[in-house]
Amino acid sequence: MFTITTTTLFTSMCLSIFFFFTFSPSFSTYHSLFISPSFTDNTSISNHLYTLTRRPHVAGTQANADAASYVLSTFTSYSLPSRITPYHVSLTYPISRSLTLTRPYPDPPTTFDLTQEIYSGDPYADVANEVLPTFHAYAKSGTAVGHVVYVNYGRVDDYETLIQMGVNVSGAVALARYGQIYRGDIVRNAYAAGAVGVVVYTDKKDYGGGGSKSKGFPDDRWMPSSGVQVGSVYCGKGDPTTPGWASSSDCERISDEEVEQSGDIPLIPSLPVSWSDGDVILKSIGGQVANDDWQGSPDSFVYRIGPGPGILNLTYAGSQVINTIQNVIAVIEGVDEPERFVILGNHRDAWTFGAVDPNSGTAALLEVARRLGKLQKKGWRPRRTIILCNWDAEEYGLIGSTEWVEENRELLASRVVAYMNVDCGVAGAGFRASATPQLDELLKQASQQVQDPDNSSQTIYESWIGSSGSPLIGRLGGGGSDYASFIQHIGIPSVDMAFGKGYPVYHSMYDDFVWMTKFGDPMFHRHVAVASIWGLVALQLADEEFLPFNYLSYANELQISIKELEDEVLNKDIDFSPIYKSIKELNKAASRIDNQIKELEDTSVWGLMRRKNPLKVRELNDRLMMAERAFTDRDGLRGRSWYKHLVYGPSKHDDYGSKAFPGIGDAIEVAKSLNTDEAWRVVQHEVWRASRAITHASLVLNGQLT
Repeated sequence: MFTITTTTLFTSMCLSIFFFFTFSPSFSTYHSLFISPSFTDNTSISNHLYTLTRRPHVAGTQANADAASYVLSTFTSYSLPSRITPYHVSLTYPISRSLTLTRPYPDPPTTFDLTQEIYSGDPYADVANEVLPTFHAYAKSGTAVGHVVYVNYGRVDDYETLIQMGVNVSGAVALARYGQIYRGDIVRNAYAAGAVGVVVYTDKKDYGGGGSKSKGFPDDRWMPSSGVQVGSVYCGKGDPTTPGWASSSDCERISDEEVEQSGDIPLIPSLPVSWSDGDVILKSIGGQVANDDWQGSPDSFVYRIGPGPGILNLTYAGSQVINTIQNVIAVIEGVDEPERFVILGNHRDAWTFGAVDPNSGTAALLEVARRLGKLQKKGWRPRRTIILCNWDAEEYGLIGSTEWVEENRELLASRVVAYMNVDCGVAGAGFRASATPQLDELLKQASQQVQDPDNSSQTIYESWIGSSGSPLIGRLGGGGSDYASFIQHIGIPSVDMAFGKGYPVYHSMYDDFVWMTKFGDPMFHRHVAVASIWGLVALQLADEEFLPFNYLSYANELQISIKELEDEVLNKDIDFSPIYKSIKELNKAASRIDNQIKELEDTSVWGLMRRKNPLKVRELNDRLMMAERAFTDRDGLRGRSWYKHLVYGPSKHDDYGSKAFPGIGDAIEVAKSLNTDEAWRVVQHEVWRASRAITHASLVLNGQLT
């Protein structure tokens, strides 16, 4: 009878472990394969983008439902289990609009046709009638008549300049140009200043090339003279009629009056117009000459402020309907930790054709899905679950992603490792990224492994750092894309990335496949690159035994940010020591958990056998994952309770703008204006709130009760 001795069994186990780790493909091998030339395919990406942009596909339309079906079928063809998650949300569409300019006699009135012209040879002329008339989503229906006042970019600072110049906006129609802040804040600021209506135009200086020799699309990348940037003016997140809960077919909804009282819907009508129409209106304005930084391009006429003598008559009527939107979800279930989620997201709906915004990102998402499907055929299985999300109705107010997060809030808050967003995947050259700070190092490492699509002699990291010596990584405070619900509402570590910064034909009917192939990415190599970094970061988060989070970076970032705020109130009796103390404790906690991880990272075979209980690894990862949640507060920002994150949030007067410690910044702004003891006490209270949040994050990282 053969007897297996303890020694034999022990030797067999050792050999099994040795051969497994010696000859089985490692995660790093699969990761290298993911970004290898044999796996990448720019032709496939190009075909996806061409198909997705064949017709305009605004949220709630059949064309966008067809695009959802295409994404679903593509996921399925890559052997990824997929589904559509629908929501029934409040969307608005234009019924009628008009704009007339009346000038002093003998000049005749001008009625603008408010149309974008089809260009010569336009391959999409046959579906141009499907492009919605130019409008602002959720704009107030009504009529506004008044002398026109030029308000530059419509920022709070611009209205302060007008006050200093003695110009009264009350009762006027404000003329603002796009370029610096979110259009919804342009309308909100105009209302606060007393304007009765707003016209927003694209200035040639910002979108038309800025010179007399500049040519508009299709001859060059610039916005043509009739191009109009449409978009939403809603300042909230998610369906306006279901604030805080998901929009199912039979859910509770608040009334139109309650929506209006929320402060997120404009209270005066507005319209977007082209730079050629903007020029006509500007020429009707007299009064003081605008400041130099308010002027147009060098070859332009002189801009004046007004009011008038030109008078604008603006009329807008819109319909508000409950329409169905579709999020498309694909899932690759993890083997070891299936209940830990790494989520990639991009939206699909576009105001017109959407070649850059958002379907360059959708094409990249489908490329990531294709490569992950190929990896699975090679034997790869992720440690943690990877979820690919294609959102709907982002353009209206991040609706698809917000409804999904609100519906799954508790599950997501307890299980999501990180969220990675790509919106306008490719708008031109140059990689850029924003993130919560613990992901900075991971982004840098990924960019060091991917070749620069515009310079084969260097990596993306080398071109990214340029002459600065380090890449500039932004912060995700602004509400400009689908990461907002994840980071700002439930506190999930997040990343947003893209190639190129801004593009002139944004949200116009000229954002089509032709523009992309001529100016955005002719060879689709940038699409390949953004998919490579996106997928590589996701693989690292899904497969690494220890989550690659660096909270020392977070502590250093907070130190810099709070010093900048402190410098704003040096002459006031505000004590910042609580927050400095909490940051110091965060630094200690980050160092402590890093050391604990290093103690377990013995890569030898014998070290693997001696490794502590795997529950210890899980417990460390849970602390790393949950620390970001601690920066949120159930009450949220003062006056903006949906935003729960106390460290990063949008600027109060620009939803696109990112701000560190937004609660403190908002309180400082109010205190400077009122200059009362109570207002400054609120500033001190916000300092304490932020310090408590940071302390909570330290406690989570430490993993010990007080």
